[in-house]
Amino acid sequence: MGNKQSYVVAVVGATGAVGQQMIATLEKRNFPVKEIKYLSSKRSAGTKLTYKGKEVIVQEATPEAFEGVDIALFSAGGSVSKDLAPEAVKRGAVVVDNTSAFRMAEDVPLVVPEVNDKDLFNHKGIIANPNCSTIQMVVALEPIRQTIGLNKVVVSTYQAVSGAGVTAIEALKEQAQAFLNGEEATPSVLPVKSGEKHYQIAFNAIPQIDVFTENGYTYEEMKMINETKKIMHLPELQISATCVRLPVISGHSESVYIEVDKEVSVAELKSLLSDAPGIVLQDDPEQQLYPMPFYSIGSNEVFVGRIRKDLDNPFGFHLWIVSDNLLKGAAWNSVQIAERLIELSII
Repeated sequence: MGNKQSYVVAVVGATGAVGQQMIATLEKRNFPVKEIKYLSSKRSAGTKLTYKGKEVIVQEATPEAFEGVDIALFSAGGSVSKDLAPEAVKRGAVVVDNTSAFRMAEDVPLVVPEVNDKDLFNHKGIIANPNCSTIQMVVALEPIRQTIGLNKVVVSTYQAVSGAGVTAIEALKEQAQAFLNGEEATPSVLPVKSGEKHYQIAFNAIPQIDVFTENGYTYEEMKMINETKKIMHLPELQISATCVRLPVISGHSESVYIEVDKEVSVAELKSLLSDAPGIVLQDDPEQQLYPMPFYSIGSNEVFVGRIRKDLDNPFGFHLWIVSDNLLKGAAWNSVQIAERLIELSII
């Protein structure tokens, strides 16, 4: 353990989908909590939640609310993080931020504990939690990079609606019900809530997550590209991404093509991944065993399967990677960072 035996922990965005998972994860992990604070917008302040069976009243997230807080887990949107994370740090807290607000800031470590926990030593008060789709991919790619080298990644994602929040989950359910009842649904959330056009997600696939940038890629795709390079310390890595929203409630899936530096067999790659931290290998075509999002829900691990050699490039491999986007993709990675800060005596 670190310098203290227990900590004052604040969860910012406590009433949201990820905030709820953060609370459940802290409980499940028996995190050394001396006192818990639930913080949220003015609108949600006063809501009653629990921690290990005891009632906790949600307070408004203000700068003063961070007095005495040791660890603050943020998941309340980028603008809230930009305003309040520096205020929390000023008052002595270490912030683990689950938004995109600080991910690419040079002086902010962007951390996936299985990959780059040593970067935690360089924190200046704020640590960024990467994008959900980036996290599960780098967990699977890091043991490959370490052992046989990695120079190219092409990823297509198949992302669950829970990544867009509770309203997107409700929209999927309502649209599916309306469609099955022969009624017309009115899309209002996806692909981007604030966008001009909205499309039905039920029984559909939307090849847009976040808004488009000038180069034709979406922000989600650019996040995966830039974050992967930063986390893995591979600025020269050739990487591109296509991110697609599917009518799945939880669990992101990814089809990933990689090119490595030396020829290895599929068996060697499987062995490497099965021994790696945070990974469960599910790969037996004869038994139809492979990762699926439905079966990943509630698990902290990253599931990898369908590993096969490219038919034309001896250095090319294809992988299928699945994880619960609200857990390893958000809440669990945040709590895991907090745990690692304690284990490494950084806090």
